[in-house]
Amino acid sequence: MKYARLIVAVIFLGFCGLVAFGAFHWIVNRVYVPPGNSLLLRYKGPLIFGERKDAKAGHFAKEGEIGVLAEMRGPGRHFYCPIWWQRDVVPDYVVKPGEVAIVTSKLGDPLPKGEFLVDGDLGNTKNKGILRKAYGPGRYRANPYAYEFKIIATETEEVSQQVKHAGWVTIPTGYVGVVTYLADNPAESKRAGIQPEVLPPGLYPVNPRQRQIDIVEIGYRELSLHVTKKTDKQGQIALDESGEPMPLPDTGINFPSNDGFEIQMDFTAIWGVMPENAPEIVRKFGNMEAVEQKVIVPQSESICRNNGSKLGAVELLVGDSRQKFQDDTSTEFEQVLLDKGVTLLYGLVRHIYIPQAVRFPIQQSFIADELKLTRDQERETAKTEADLREAEKKVDLEAEKVRVETLKLVANVQAEGEKLSREIEAETKQLVAAVDKQVAELEAQKTVVLGEAKAKAEQMQREAKAEKFSLAVEAFGEGSAYTQWQFAEGLPEAIDLQLLYAGEGTLWTDLKNITPTLPLRQPKQKPKTP
Repeated sequence: MKYARLIVAVIFLGFCGLVAFGAFHWIVNRVYVPPGNSLLLRYKGPLIFGERKDAKAGHFAKEGEIGVLAEMRGPGRHFYCPIWWQRDVVPDYVVKPGEVAIVTSKLGDPLPKGEFLVDGDLGNTKNKGILRKAYGPGRYRANPYAYEFKIIATETEEVSQQVKHAGWVTIPTGYVGVVTYLADNPAESKRAGIQPEVLPPGLYPVNPRQRQIDIVEIGYRELSLHVTKKTDKQGQIALDESGEPMPLPDTGINFPSNDGFEIQMDFTAIWGVMPENAPEIVRKFGNMEAVEQKVIVPQSESICRNNGSKLGAVELLVGDSRQKFQDDTSTEFEQVLLDKGVTLLYGLVRHIYIPQAVRFPIQQSFIADELKLTRDQERETAKTEADLREAEKKVDLEAEKVRVETLKLVANVQAEGEKLSREIEAETKQLVAAVDKQVAELEAQKTVVLGEAKAKAEQMQREAKAEKFSLAVEAFGEGSAYTQWQFAEGLPEAIDLQLLYAGEGTLWTDLKNITPTLPLRQPKQKPKTP
């Protein structure tokens, strides 16, 4: 009895211990991590028993070492005793659209001298420093003890009139991205500097410590150098005596001709940069505006001046020399731009302003020439008109001839047809008469043959009957016997014959016995009177 009570007490105490341990474990040790968060654990080490071993400075703690664990626990319930563990619930890093996360590793060995970017990914780095990789929109579970997140949007930096883009970089349609590496990247075999490959239009997360992007417009653009025209008080363009606009001095492209006249002109260049030339443009000039100001404008003026100054004012105004000036200017301008990585589509000399003193006599000469040409053309037109009318009359005459000849041919064809028709009709009648004659002859022959055959047949029938009668009489021996036989043959098959024997004087008495067999005529009855 004493031992039984002892056993019950031990069991009861054990059960209470288990309940107390379970309650302590559920209430004190339990840590709940909500979604979007993680559990960061730091081991504090043993309290009394065991050896205290600290983790290596600047590194995560290994198994049994005092320090922060590299692996974090995800959302849910976890049980760690706060006596031995420091438990911290940390939120995940969220990078929104249009943002980029630049991550700095706080643990690991120092980088070699001269390097400042760390290769690798989250949880897989060996050095301290800024990670080479930039992280785009998304949710990241990163240990804050080891990694520091810096979330940025689009960053721009102006360097020598160049706008450098980093962070969340958007390259629109019609543009390309020229990439500049700030440090070598052995993993991609890239050297620091401007890269020959360009980025097509799109969205790119760019680490500003690793790369910078120049956004360069590709395709063609237009640049025109215009001469400014004088205006009157009403703001209308002022015209000289010949109706030409009057330019303001020193505007557009101006130069002296080889005969000493001041020339002004308008020039338009259609130029652009192709994608493969964009890195060279950024390397040499910086941006498209610099290309326009440093290349297009000065080269347009220089080439037009050099070629124009070789010609006189009249040569610039008219004739093949004007076209040659256009062709030479465009060809030389294209070659100069090609050497600088710029493509020229058109280089157009649009309008050349010649001084009125030179232009007016030439215009008058041209007007006279044009008037002469007009008169000559009018005479040619009148002559052509007369030739046309004569040709029309000839056409009408020939048409009438054709019509008469056609009627004549039609009449001849009809006459020939009528003649042929009559001949065919006469021959047909002649053939019909011949056939009718043959038919009549055949009919006559038929009638004779049929008559002869019919007469012959009747003769033969009569002879056959006579011969038959003669043979019959001969067969019966005498004519009366043959007559009786014929009588018998003529009697009906259903006749009922009765032979009666009668003596002399008994015929009439015996007839009464056969009276019922003879049909008697019934007397007519008189009609009844009402």
